[in-house]
Amino acid sequence: MVFRRLFRGAIALPAALALVCLAGCGSGGPASSATTGGGDAKEVTVFAAASLTETFTELGKAFEAAHPGTTVRLNFGSSATLAQQIVQGALADVFASASPATMKTVTDASLASSPTTFVRNRLQIAVPAGNPAKVDELKDLTDPNVKVALCAEQVPCGAAAVKALDAAGLKVTPVTFEQDVKATLTKVGLGEVDAALVYTTDVIAAAGRVRGIAFPEADQAVNDYPIAALAMAPAGETARQFVDLVLSQQGENVLTRAGFDVP
Repeated sequence: MVFRRLFRGAIALPAALALVCLAGCGSGGPASSATTGGGDAKEVTVFAAASLTETFTELGKAFEAAHPGTTVRLNFGSSATLAQQIVQGALADVFASASPATMKTVTDASLASSPTTFVRNRLQIAVPAGNPAKVDELKDLTDPNVKVALCAEQVPCGAAAVKALDAAGLKVTPVTFEQDVKATLTKVGLGEVDAALVYTTDVIAAAGRVRGIAFPEADQAVNDYPIAALAMAPAGETARQFVDLVLSQQGENVLTRAGFDVP
């Protein structure tokens, strides 16, 4: 507004000056990416599955350290929700999903191409540290006295839970369906439920607050995680560089240390 007052009465602003203002005066929120005049991104916005919170936070810091002046903006949530946001026009540079099905929502809209599977994840039964309901195996979740939380079926952790329970021939009636794996695990950590089906990596991240119980049917419900730089990524090359970091040995080390499996 100060700029306009100083030049009030001028016939027209030079086009080049207007472009400078557009590039330099915009705000960079969680769903926007700014670039310098040379085309190098100052921000890269990454939409990532909730189960990637800890690992992508670490990788984001590593990327910023390797690219001084660049900010990595991370938006975590249900992969299904993030995919819909991207399709509906949310500005993002990179999408890392917890399932091929949710990535397909984006590729079918021609907003990404050739996603790469970078890790896999499998379920565990999460119980509070003291395991008050004495849950030992998957069939214990069918006990009506055991309060169970599951992810909603439309999100990857929920779809995996359905596959695992079908493989075991079991029917579980949860007391709550949650919109992502972190919300599901929170119910366990707070003692609001006796057990939940969540990813191995989330159990590891919550060590001390919950305990994980492996079960064989989890092998029938392994989730592949694809990642892609988005076709209209405002950050351009910087988005591809972030994907490269995730796919690198450094990225693999961070992810496997957290409990993810490599493809």
